[in-house]
Amino acid sequence: MANKIFVDACLGKETPYTPVWMMRQAGRYLPEYMKVRAEAGNFLNLCHDPKKACEVTLQPMDIVGVDAAILFSDILVIPDEMGMDLSFVKGEGPKFSDPITCEADIDRLIGGDEAASKLTYVFDTIKLIKQELAEDKALIGFTGAPWTLATYMIEGQGTKTYNICKKMMYSNPALLHKILAKVTEVIKLYMEKQIDAGIDVVQIFDSWAAAIEPSMYDEFSWKYMVEICDHLKAKYPNTPIIMFPKGIPTFLDKVYGNFDVFGVDWATPMELAKEKLGEKYVLQGNMEPCRLYSQEETTKSVDDIQKVMGTSRHIFNLGHGILPDVPVANAIHFVSECQRISKK
Repeated sequence: MANKIFVDACLGKETPYTPVWMMRQAGRYLPEYMKVRAEAGNFLNLCHDPKKACEVTLQPMDIVGVDAAILFSDILVIPDEMGMDLSFVKGEGPKFSDPITCEADIDRLIGGDEAASKLTYVFDTIKLIKQELAEDKALIGFTGAPWTLATYMIEGQGTKTYNICKKMMYSNPALLHKILAKVTEVIKLYMEKQIDAGIDVVQIFDSWAAAIEPSMYDEFSWKYMVEICDHLKAKYPNTPIIMFPKGIPTFLDKVYGNFDVFGVDWATPMELAKEKLGEKYVLQGNMEPCRLYSQEETTKSVDDIQKVMGTSRHIFNLGHGILPDVPVANAIHFVSECQRISKK
């Protein structure tokens, strides 16, 4: 089997240069992606079509030159297959018509292996990707963290205030824990099946980590993420796990767990992440995505990050997802500069 530079980097091994990929790299900034999405009819159809999902997963490999592919899917396929009614409304994003408000709503959700087994289109996509992906390139699978998924399930849509789920956190924490526990069990099995289908590396996204005050974060989010890591590491000790909690620079002292890579968001100084976590974990990140609007600023940022990280264990990435109006040439420039500047 060919060595995969991205997997080696996740495991802290020496690599000829620092590998790079981008969150949302299979996305709307690519005209080729928009063409396939139009053919699919809508976003969910694209997620449910293994051939098309495989095609858009592979596009950044050929066009942008990244060192790893990330499975094209969505974090909300999990609650969707647990029995919630998901739709994507143009201009408004994902919506559930039946948000969770009480214990009876949780009890009606499909749980465990029954829910995870309904995600066959994801596993079929992974198998197709592995047939076409170059042997020296890695495939990243992913899931949303239980807290991030629960916010959508309770709020019914994206939110700026999180007031409905946080009201539950403070007034009925047992109910929120019941949701989180049920989602966690599905995620464990879902990620098992992704790895069994051929995933090389797993990333857990906690997109809404910053919504929780520091003293509550471990109880309502991080401990569930660590539980997932412990479960996967017990069964797949050689599969690297990346944790990406967005917006928690004040929580770094509280980070613990059996995982390999810590994703650093753009608002967290790389120097701080290195100081707090660089001895324990490989660090990933953390260029501000809007730097991609300027090739000059991109080069400057990549150079600055490289100077901070030096010979420390690192993977280049953005500090969040690439934006839809970024020129493709600038994304290509970012990847090539990461590889050039970090070349040993």
